[in-house]
Amino acid sequence: MNQTLHSPAPGPHTTERIYVSVSSIFDATGYMQPTAITWADGRTFPIESVRDCRPASALSRGDCYTVVIHGQEKHLFFERTDPLFPSRVGRWFVERSASV
Repeated sequence: MNQTLHSPAPGPHTTERIYVSVSSIFDATGYMQPTAITWADGRTFPIESVRDCRPASALSRGDCYTVVIHGQEKHLFFERTDPLFPSRVGRWFVERSASV
């Protein structure tokens, strides 16, 4: 399975979520900033910068980070977990085009 980060193809398509490990830091205000994405196979992609963070329209409890990896903008999503489980803050995923 090829898990490189690609921009979605133009035109109608479906996507699938690929859950990934993400290293992040928290600043003094509590802002969470992702710093690297690690795939299940161990490959790590450093995040050069975070350009934007906003509520993700596809998620009722989540955010979409616009990040730069290898000079290209990508979307990284943070999905907040159920508040009934306070030790689990959430999980990260990227989307990729799925075969129909």
